[in-house]
Amino acid sequence: MRAWDDLYPLPVPPSWVPGAAVGILSLHFIQKLLFPYFWADLRYLLKVLTYGLRMEMFRLRGRVVTVLDKFVKLAEKQPHKPFLIYEGTVHTYRDVDRRSNRIARVFLQHEALKKGDTVALLMGNEPDFIHVWFGLAKLGCVVAFLNFNVRFRSLLHCVSSCEPKILVVGADLLGTLEEILPKLQKDVSVWVMAKDSTFPSVHTLLDKIEAASEDPVPVDRCSANNLKSAVLYIFTSGTTGLPKAAVISHLQILKGAAGLWAFGATSEDIIYITLPLYHSAASLLGIGGCIELGATCVLKKKFSASQFWSDCRRYNVTVIQYIGELCRYLCNQPVKEGEKNHKVRLAVGNGVRNDVWREFLDRFGAVKICEFYGATEGNICFMNHTGKIGSVGRTNFFYKLFFPFDLIKYDFQKDEPIRNKHGWCEKVKKGEAGLLISKVNAKNPFFGYAGNKRHTEKKLLCEVFKKGDLYFNTGDLMVQDHDNFLYFWDRIGDTFRWKGENVATTEVSDVIVMLDFIQEANVYGVFVPDHEGKAGMASLILKHNASLDLEQMYKQVVTYLPSYACPLFLRVQEKMEMTGTFKQQKFQLVDEGFDPSTITDPLYFLDNSKKAYVLLTKELHEMILSGKMKL
Repeated sequence: MRAWDDLYPLPVPPSWVPGAAVGILSLHFIQKLLFPYFWADLRYLLKVLTYGLRMEMFRLRGRVVTVLDKFVKLAEKQPHKPFLIYEGTVHTYRDVDRRSNRIARVFLQHEALKKGDTVALLMGNEPDFIHVWFGLAKLGCVVAFLNFNVRFRSLLHCVSSCEPKILVVGADLLGTLEEILPKLQKDVSVWVMAKDSTFPSVHTLLDKIEAASEDPVPVDRCSANNLKSAVLYIFTSGTTGLPKAAVISHLQILKGAAGLWAFGATSEDIIYITLPLYHSAASLLGIGGCIELGATCVLKKKFSASQFWSDCRRYNVTVIQYIGELCRYLCNQPVKEGEKNHKVRLAVGNGVRNDVWREFLDRFGAVKICEFYGATEGNICFMNHTGKIGSVGRTNFFYKLFFPFDLIKYDFQKDEPIRNKHGWCEKVKKGEAGLLISKVNAKNPFFGYAGNKRHTEKKLLCEVFKKGDLYFNTGDLMVQDHDNFLYFWDRIGDTFRWKGENVATTEVSDVIVMLDFIQEANVYGVFVPDHEGKAGMASLILKHNASLDLEQMYKQVVTYLPSYACPLFLRVQEKMEMTGTFKQQKFQLVDEGFDPSTITDPLYFLDNSKKAYVLLTKELHEMILSGKMKL
């Protein structure tokens, strides 16, 4: 053996190699110990920069490329690839492009629509929602997505606030149209997605689509000169009052459409959308995200917990969208065999609780939960790219350079940010809850609300840390931990979240005080165990010598409010407690909740099975807490 070694001696590495190897290993262990998320942060930041640079390159070349432009290109490039699958029917990229051309042609022929005019869209989830949206976008129109759950006064307010020339209504929402038609502005032209109509002065669309040409409309109609020009209005409850039309620009749609790509989705993915298309999550992140990827979307009319996983298996779904409530509904379904037998690898959404998050993973397999945070009208977004349970996202020094934000101290009693003796706001420490505010600048603009300058101004904070600075007030309280993960804590102002929707307490109060036996109504949200968000509760003061008419109360709220905004609990008080600034006191009421064992005031519960408000007894309270009573 020694002779062999003499003939063929092993090469001796240079003296510096062992030292370098030890150094590299040491750096690796130090990075793992002190900077465990370094590579995940770097990959995510590079994705953000790549997308930003791509958009900047288009701008420097004098080209404005919108999501609609990308869709038209894909219809040419991959005409036969499925874009939408709806109730088993496949709509290819070419199919959707041509049908949207037909719709554009109908309105070009029958209506004097100008580029920039607004058209309101009141439709449920169906392919024609997208066909109408794209067809109007090809004419350069701003499309306003109306929430089909909103009724009467609120819906009329939404229509008038965006000042549309046309209102397009789906065939399944003619009952809603009948309610508002007598009070609708006379200068709004109404079209229904049907071949005939019994309504006077209402136009039909389906018959005209069949006769229209599918040739593209002139390109100059839809060409955008500026990414910051308005293209959509999406309604949000915001932090107070009636719904407001958030102005959505081409820039915001492009950012929203990049979400699925940023989380790792590809053109080979099949995305399942069960959320309503009037929501930015479904329309911008879902449909826009499909276009950004060149992928396929499975569209559901309405979410069904019992059909969810069978749909996923039937259509080979690989990416799902969720809100927290959706995940809880799935976890509440009876356990079945083969629940992990599916191809879903990504779940993208927001609002899922820690316990539901863990149960979802344990029960349905290795699905990567991609939690994110973003307000419809906001200029800040966080994405949980590491999969940390409970977090809505993560920040670092470089992220804050591009998207500057802060968490500031907030006075819950006065319902306003705390300012020091010099008049400046103060940042919270890590681990403390603070109001999330994001800096408004040229790169991160705030586009405000249509038709209401006052509401736009109310969402802005001026002179926050220095003279002349300007921040967007998200209305959300967040916590940043010592590892720079961010967690949603609560909403501020007169709002709470239930069933995945923002509920404006003032809107609910306004509906209740319309009743002739109600003197005052104080609406707030209360926590219910094992439920996301807060359930609506109304504290009532009756007029002198008046009695509570529960039948009339039930009829009032279900007629004038969306189902998610109807108060689940009622509390009748002798006197309304006020704050030092003469606002209704909510904090003590929220803390007291709806427990008849500790509250001496009469309490009532909205029992949907009986379609009535019933007395909230201790037994009924126990059934609600145990989950036996469905909310």
